[in-house]
Amino acid sequence: MLTGQAGALEADRPAGAAHASVSAVNDAFATAAREYDVPRDLLVAVGYGETHLDDHDGKPSSANGYGVMHLVSNPEHRTLDKAAELTGLPAAELKGDTDANVRGAAAVLRAYADGLGLDAAERDRIGEWYPVVAEYGGSDQARTARLYADTVYGLLAKGLAQKVRGGERVTVRPRKADPERGAYEKVRPLGMSTGDGETAEAGVLSADYGPAHWVPAHPNNYQAGRSARIDKVVIHVTQGSYAGSISWFQNGSAGVSAHYVIRSSDGDVTQTVRDADTAYHVRSANASALGIEHEGYVDNASWFTDAMYRSSAALTRHLCDRHGIPKDRAHILGHNEVPGNDHTDPGPHWNWNYYMQLVTSGGGDMLGGSPTDFTGDGKDDIVTFTHDDEADVYVAPSTGSEFGGARVWHDFFAPGGETPLSGDFNGD
Repeated sequence: MLTGQAGALEADRPAGAAHASVSAVNDAFATAAREYDVPRDLLVAVGYGETHLDDHDGKPSSANGYGVMHLVSNPEHRTLDKAAELTGLPAAELKGDTDANVRGAAAVLRAYADGLGLDAAERDRIGEWYPVVAEYGGSDQARTARLYADTVYGLLAKGLAQKVRGGERVTVRPRKADPERGAYEKVRPLGMSTGDGETAEAGVLSADYGPAHWVPAHPNNYQAGRSARIDKVVIHVTQGSYAGSISWFQNGSAGVSAHYVIRSSDGDVTQTVRDADTAYHVRSANASALGIEHEGYVDNASWFTDAMYRSSAALTRHLCDRHGIPKDRAHILGHNEVPGNDHTDPGPHWNWNYYMQLVTSGGGDMLGGSPTDFTGDGKDDIVTFTHDDEADVYVAPSTGSEFGGARVWHDFFAPGGETPLSGDFNGD
């Protein structure tokens, strides 16, 4: 997490490029922010929340969104079309060129700001943009729109640093944004109770999994009941943001849904279809499968956080216990592994070994690090890496056995109570 000088934190319009190396993406944000009078940091935070600033080589998201700013064209949400109208740029350029994509998003945000009546003084106060950001998220459901805007303002409060393609680093320093939510102030955020009838209903409907928020998918996107016994859990990746995916499932034209969606940053869980109902996520296997969507994109490993893995594993463990599903890889599958499907998620960056160890162990006794077979015994080891003030690296596999091969290791220890081993790793 980045920290900055107090003056920079207090300034409502920091000149982002002044503190960053000269580079294409940083320049794109700075230029678009100036041209359309949109706060640079807000523009970056919206893009990061949507895509982690990854253009995904021009490939569309599940909602038919493109580029680092996720300009969308679908029957319910048309920021791509609006950007083309406002900038005069062709859709193909807005989809595939980062400069154009960021410029298009800035134009849309400014148009929304004008529509809401923000004057020049209000545009200079980043908190005033809250309802503009909520509108950019594209949901006509107030709770989902608030979730989207709260996510962006949470990023502004914490700050962010992202290395984008080509090694360029884009940053936003932590800042006090003081969001002016307006009408959204009265909207109950996901997971908060007001004690009214709506809250009571939500509590009943989301009883399948206590930690989950309940935000029902549109009835067009799932089928009530099931025609087969539940016998598998299917792991998906959203190809979009958390709030955006929840919103997409509420879109009556989407034709897709999943039972649960999990947020990357903190493992927050939202249920959108009841376990007893058939979500549309794995074609012919829909009737017998429970689907869990994970916020992110298959080609970007930065979305797959430990918080997400642990939250998802706890949910999968609960579902297996509740529905009598064996906790093994024959019954916990990737979308790509279900016959009759042409998707690739969760993709090569999904760590199946770690995930399954969390599912089967309960997550409470896991050692830090990543699973792999370092010891050559055919079993995965959890290996912890630490270092001291002299930059020596300390390595500990969970088995406590020696590494294979001719290597020897310096101050080799086992944090799980196994017999410590030692050796000279670097030969000094």
